[in-house]
Amino acid sequence: MIDLHTVPTPNGHKISIALEELGLEYRVIPYDISVGDQFKPELLALNPNNKLPVLVDHDVLDSNNQAISIFETGAILIYLAEKCGQLLAKEPVLRYQQLQWLMFQVAGVGPMQGQAHHFVRYARVQQDYARERYLNESLRQCRVLEGHLQNREYLAGDYSIADIACWPWIRCLPLIDIHLENNYPNLFNWFKRIEQRPAVERGKDLIHGWVYKLPPNYKMELDEKTWSYSFGEEQFRPR
Repeated sequence: MIDLHTVPTPNGHKISIALEELGLEYRVIPYDISVGDQFKPELLALNPNNKLPVLVDHDVLDSNNQAISIFETGAILIYLAEKCGQLLAKEPVLRYQQLQWLMFQVAGVGPMQGQAHHFVRYARVQQDYARERYLNESLRQCRVLEGHLQNREYLAGDYSIADIACWPWIRCLPLIDIHLENNYPNLFNWFKRIEQRPAVERGKDLIHGWVYKLPPNYKMELDEKTWSYSFGEEQFRPR
């Protein structure tokens, strides 16, 4: 049995989609980061970086005879693909093409778009430079993907963990008023192609999907405690 410690974010949905695609049995352990669940000792024992998701595979034991636990979504996706022998090519050239697009997401798309979301939707003080900087980088990444997906159905060969990693973040773009339909037709067609997969439909709204129904540029008004857990003193207090 696999435990998925998670929250309803693009990073969380990468893993629930992968688990559904692979047909693995798993149990969801939800967290509410607005009340500080990410600082619970039981999570810190699994991930000292107090970030979600975390995967625990009770069918595989480590050298201490404990269930193996993995954090960081890139590592989790590679682990699941190798466990099942699916969603990651075995042929070396194609394998590393898929891995490089996976790294493009975890090192670029997620961090840059995440900052764009912060300065558009959460920041309490308007910061024009930061907002423009991260929105422009998100747009640049869309152009990279748009060009790469010309005459391609997926990012590298067959559908893979690279596509799974990118898809939930591309799904969030309308929340920062970036729309694919007219400006990025290749990326839009890739997005719709993946959206129609039954496993994606099952995994994309794990826990709940309310955030994806918000209007563009919706400003998230957080109370003081929630702000502190997410961005303020509680986030940075030593533990």
